Amino acid sequence: MSNPNIEQLTAAQKANAEVMTTLLRTAFNGVERLTALNMAASREFFNSTVANAQQLLAAKDAAAIAKLNSELAQPNVDKLMEYSRSVYDLVSEMQKEVTSVMESQYSAFTKTAASAVEKAKASAPVGGDVFAATMQSMLGASTKAFDQMTTMAKQLSDIAEANVQAAGKAVAPAATAKSATAAAAKKAAAK
Repeated sequence: MSNPNIEQLTAAQKANAEVMTTLLRTAFNGVERLTALNMAASREFFNSTVANAQQLLAAKDAAAIAKLNSELAQPNVDKLMEYSRSVYDLVSEMQKEVTSVMESQYSAFTKTAASAVEKAKASAPVGGDVFAATMQSMLGASTKAFDQMTTMAKQLSDIAEANVQAAGKAVAPAATAKSATAAAAKKAAAK
């Protein structure tokens, strides 16, 4: 193999290393943001649970407990929905960042590698065409794997979006049930 081909392969490997570094930074940033989101949600859940328990303990009778239960349920459902949306937004953003980096860098990498393989094939000694064919096969397999990974990431994003929408639809009946429970509690308290 001639020196220019080695230089091209070295440049392709360097570009690949840069892509991996970018992806790792993106992953670490995402984990850091998810950890911060989880810590904030845990703190909010703890504070809310303590406050709710104190309110329930201060209730004078069963009607007051029923009323409090119905009043305390909806904010918790809303917080859960907000948390789910935040996680979904974070994951969607991460998926878009990773896909963007992968698409732009992978395209450049495969073009460079294909060019290097073609040059190596043209200047290869006897038997070198086997190496070039192997490299072309590997490039084809990696392109297929990349396409499958991109498709799978899109499918996962679609599933997550559907789950968030389904959860949003589930909140509406909970709000209606809360209203009915609150009305029954008021009616019981009035008696």
